Amino acid sequence: MARVSVITVNFNHPNVTEELLTSITDTNTYHNVEIIVVDNASAVNPVPHWKLKYPDVTFIRSKVNRGFAGGNNLGIENATGDYFFLVNNDTEFTPGLIQKLVDVLDSEPHVGIISPLIKYYSNKNTIQYAGFTLVDYYTGRNHAIGKGQTDNGQFDNLKGQTGYCHGAAMIIKRSATEKAGLMAENFFLYFEEVDWGERINRAGYQAWVRGDAVIFHKESISVGKNSPVKEYFMNRNRILFIRKNAPAFKAFVFYVYFLLVVSPRNIINYIKEKRFNFVGLLLRAIWWNITHRKNSNDLGYTLNKTS
Repeated sequence: MARVSVITVNFNHPNVTEELLTSITDTNTYHNVEIIVVDNASAVNPVPHWKLKYPDVTFIRSKVNRGFAGGNNLGIENATGDYFFLVNNDTEFTPGLIQKLVDVLDSEPHVGIISPLIKYYSNKNTIQYAGFTLVDYYTGRNHAIGKGQTDNGQFDNLKGQTGYCHGAAMIIKRSATEKAGLMAENFFLYFEEVDWGERINRAGYQAWVRGDAVIFHKESISVGKNSPVKEYFMNRNRILFIRKNAPAFKAFVFYVYFLLVVSPRNIINYIKEKRFNFVGLLLRAIWWNITHRKNSNDLGYTLNKTS
């Protein structure tokens, strides 16, 4: 039986993380599991309390906020599993989840990473993710298959290849990380799993999704759905992703499209919505990509403890 390391990252939401740990305990029937929680330098250190409350869980306290990619990488570096199940702390497990995903990884040697069907926690009959299309390098866009659809069982028999797995819940083989490397930490938040997916694909592995394995997602708990942090990194990292992955001509077309179409449209929307500070964030995101190398670890954004 393959050993599975369930890894999650906490930042300033200990109660949410505890709800995840409870859901794992209440639903999991797969026996060869270790659970690792990485605290990403939360304002109040929850680890001493957690070590007493959850003696069977491994807790790691990072001295700095390393973001989604860095926090998960820290967990992977300390994991003993054959498979690493990276899950957002704002998710809730369902019965049989781990077993169903492991069954695919055990039986399909060409599959390096797999995600379950993801549904919204706030509306448990609405789908968030049933796969991703590949990113269009000309626009820097892709879309989630099934997003917003009512779950009428249309994906119950889904078990096959997809463009990328979803960062909220993805289980990857150790062998795939050894070939593709870990997530690029300069993304910090957003697009890091898509960039990782590109490298996993290039390493010769496929990304799959299984529709009868389900997880619920509370979504954007740590940063907020319309936060300045999210807006900055979504724009910055969309450009960074293209810089790192797109062929030269397609990247050039994207730059023209982003500067002449996307940026003016976004600025007009920011002004209409009276989110005037977002204009500066967009310009800062563009400027960061002009002035920094593709592998720069300078985020270009100062994060505070409440972000």
